Order: sequence, then structure tokens, then C-alpha cells
Amino acid sequence: MLPAKVLRKRRKTPKFVRQESWRYVRLETGYRRPRGKDSRMRLQKSGSPPLAKIGYGSPKKYRGLHPSGLRDVLVSAVAELEKLSPERDAVRISGRLGLKKKQEIFEAAQSRGFKVLNPPAKEGG
Repeated sequence: MLPAKVLRKRRKTPKFVRQESWRYVRLETGYRRPRGKDSRMRLQKSGSPPLAKIGYGSPKKYRGLHPSGLRDVLVSAVAELEKLSPERDAVRISGRLGLKKKQEIFEAAQSRGFKVLNPPAKEGG
């Protein structure tokens, strides 16, 4: 589990949006740095969305980890579980596999004590 301080920081980090993406349907919301000469957002006027800055970053030690504190590892074969450690890694089963293969990997992962982040759906469900 990640420390409470890190989880709080992640929760407080705002959702950074592209300038005026709320105004035009054709603009995606994914962040782009505002570069306009008179841009309210670039000048950080009040009422405008925040800019992404280095201070919002999470500690290097916890960057990219699952909230459980484990590394998120994509697995597409039972043999790949041999290289992983249950104390350090969490397993995410690839979506490119059929149900039978997913079940095999799921059972092998559970028997070795791995946390499975996306267990396969039951048949007929």
C-alpha cells in the first residue's frame, strides 16, 4: 500500500486540460501547453485552469505504481509469472487472450500468491 501522504497528494492533483477544450467540441481535453501571447491560461489569471508544473509530480519512488503499492505488470503467458515476485508485482492479464487462456493465467497467478488486477469474468456472465 502506498503511504497515505502520497495517496493524498495524488487525490489533490488537478485534472489538467487543454486551453478552451470546454468551449470547442473539436478540441480534445488532453493537456497542451498554452502558448498564446495574451492567453489567460498561460498568464495564470484567476478562474483559469491550472498549468501542469513540476511541483505536482509524485515522489520518484512511487511514480507509476498501482495504488496498492505494487508494480502493474501485463502478463500474456503463464511462463511470464516465473520472472515476477508476488511481493513486488501485481498481475494484469492481457485483453488479447481468449477466456480459456485468461482462466489458466488467473489460476496460476492465484496459486503463486499474486494480486490479479483484472480477474476474468465467469463463463456465461
